[in-house]
Amino acid sequence: MMREENIVCFAKDWNEDPTSNNHVMRELARHNKVLWLNSIATRVPKLSSSGDMSKIVRKLKSFAQGPVHIENGLDIYTPIVLPFPHNPLAGRVNEQILDKSIRYLRNQRGMKDFQLWTFLPTTSKFIGKLGEAFTVYYCIDEWSHFSNLPKDKIVAMETELCQRSDIVFATATRLLERRAHLNPETHLALHGVDQAHFARALDPATVVAEDIAKLPRPILGFIGLIQDWVDLELIRYLAEKRKDWTIVLVGKSLVDLSRLQGLPNVHLLGRKPYESLHTYCKGFDLGLIPFVKNELTLNVNPIKLREYLSAGLPVVSTDIPEVARYVSSHGELADACAVATERDEFYTAIDRLLSTDSPAARQKRSDAMLEETWERVVAKVGDQVMRVRAKNGR
Repeated sequence: MMREENIVCFAKDWNEDPTSNNHVMRELARHNKVLWLNSIATRVPKLSSSGDMSKIVRKLKSFAQGPVHIENGLDIYTPIVLPFPHNPLAGRVNEQILDKSIRYLRNQRGMKDFQLWTFLPTTSKFIGKLGEAFTVYYCIDEWSHFSNLPKDKIVAMETELCQRSDIVFATATRLLERRAHLNPETHLALHGVDQAHFARALDPATVVAEDIAKLPRPILGFIGLIQDWVDLELIRYLAEKRKDWTIVLVGKSLVDLSRLQGLPNVHLLGRKPYESLHTYCKGFDLGLIPFVKNELTLNVNPIKLREYLSAGLPVVSTDIPEVARYVSSHGELADACAVATERDEFYTAIDRLLSTDSPAARQKRSDAMLEETWERVVAKVGDQVMRVRAKNGR
């Protein structure tokens, strides 16, 4: 286990929906000092976008607030940088800003020698320029296939980042396979789960979230960001085919949802606090992973799979490789997960799993996730980091 280390981390904004960024750093901060730097931009903001302008305002407020202590050894800071990640001049200015900011914050916290961790490919230009003793790249997505990012520039940045990092972790097998040739210390780090949090859905004392408590059952639930990788046509198909099923989508939407808004059995609830998600799972009868199949989702490893299972829910997913691989390698959960390649197959799988579910099966699914907690995952990651540090003499 990694202990008594200093970590500076480039990641997304802390207050967005929790992802592996948050979970990994929370675990590391139990025994190490972690300085989390909120997102330094992966693209140029659009002044015509209300969402981008709101984010700029939030960042300015966060910057004015200064560093914020979260828990244990974890502090959050929002650096102000020029939001032009692909401009060489802006990159040189940002390098100076970050170097001075990080140096000042490290001195305040007694963080002398430090590891630089990054979850963002656009940070490649800063590797080796901030005084770090060791660099970790934690790859969680096929960034070049996000529709709002410039593919060629992202590929070049990530290639450089992989090559210059001391160790690379990838959260899906396809991500690993595409990066292994760039760095011999590239390793698979599958996602973990906050099992204790989601298992509270099985606690008799947990009350179902008020806004779904009176909805007709069964309730098919989805929790997560609603972006262009969510198959809204599949949701519409299910809602129209089975009007006696209720479909609940919990999460912020960044796409047009008008095709669903007229359907009486589809409920769009928006983003909910992470702390309350188990109360929604308590009211769900089944968890959905309705992703379209494209180059982005072929490389994704949905955290929600293990979260649903921790809550005891059966799960139906579209044919995403990591989900299919998980199902095939966990025979004991054959009654818990189904992967479908076609709409009719997706529908049939839901119908089958709903009819065979039981309280005992729910408890079994949740208990199985005790072997896959973030604590276990991050302990293994930390061991790999310390092994390579010792090998490199750093």
